[in-house]
Amino acid sequence: MKQIRSTIIRAGLDALYFSGAHRVLRPIFGGVGTIFMLHHVRPAHSGPFQPNRHLEITPDFLRATLAYIRASGIDIVTPDELQRRLTEQDFSRRFVCFTCDDGYRDNRDFALPAMQEYDAPLAVYVTSDFAAGTGRLWWIALERVIARADTINAPIDGAMVRLDTSTLIGKEAAFDRLHDWLRGLSNPELRREMTALCAAHAIDEDAISGELCLSWDELKSFAADPLVTIGAHTVSHPDLARQSEADALQELTRSRTQIEAALQRPAVHLAYPYGDRYAAGPREFALARQAGFTTAVTTRPGVIFADNVENLTALPRVSLNGHYQDTRYLPVLTSGAATAVWNGFRRSSVA
Repeated sequence: MKQIRSTIIRAGLDALYFSGAHRVLRPIFGGVGTIFMLHHVRPAHSGPFQPNRHLEITPDFLRATLAYIRASGIDIVTPDELQRRLTEQDFSRRFVCFTCDDGYRDNRDFALPAMQEYDAPLAVYVTSDFAAGTGRLWWIALERVIARADTINAPIDGAMVRLDTSTLIGKEAAFDRLHDWLRGLSNPELRREMTALCAAHAIDEDAISGELCLSWDELKSFAADPLVTIGAHTVSHPDLARQSEADALQELTRSRTQIEAALQRPAVHLAYPYGDRYAAGPREFALARQAGFTTAVTTRPGVIFADNVENLTALPRVSLNGHYQDTRYLPVLTSGAATAVWNGFRRSSVA
């Protein structure tokens, strides 16, 4: 189960911290900077079933992270400045870039005030359909389906499976199984199966994006803040690797033009939906360049090295993960030690 994986990762972070290995490894694997990946920033809630908890951190932890970065003498930069430093090979000072995916309203309500306190820029990658209130945040809908249900029937791998979701352990196991199954489907199949699950359990999946995400009107005032950069996260948040080349390119180009038309400012930075090695690879990196993006970030773990300039549309990130909101992990994460271990002591998982 994913809880076991989280426990193992936490043990690894503790080992790197308490042994001091992160200090030894930093000169080798620390690179020149770090792109932090966030999603939600909002106060913690106490519900026992939180399968998407890894996608959120509290405002207090964000402030603690900002305080650590400032105290360490590390610059906090925009994607434009990150690109400049890589292009000009200007590494006189280490840097961090904070990025948020999807375009959640809590990025404005909780993340921005913290960033303003530290005069720190923030990049937010917006999914156009979420801003329009028509997008499908299926991983959140799935959480709500399971939270409500005592049993779930789903045609997993062609066979109808009955899942017991009457207990917390059952709900967590069901989420893991259903999430992995859905991620393996094509984009139309995923949408069809999630619509069926939501209908069977009276979950209004159409309302979720309007409830959680910034609308176009809200984004206009949000984007006007000088600390905010708005980037693209495609139109409908698909797995680009499962689309034809033409459809994937359209997702990329339309997302950029829609944001630029709505906000009247350039949108030249991209985050790939899902962003792992299954969802974003060499074809998608090339398509991002073709669509006019100057940088694009993945979810593949790694810090930034000087040679990342060779492929600015394949940048790795370090997740600020809700399971590991402990300030002692911050020097481990920025040292590059944790991602180096994860990547088998290769400097990056981006090929």
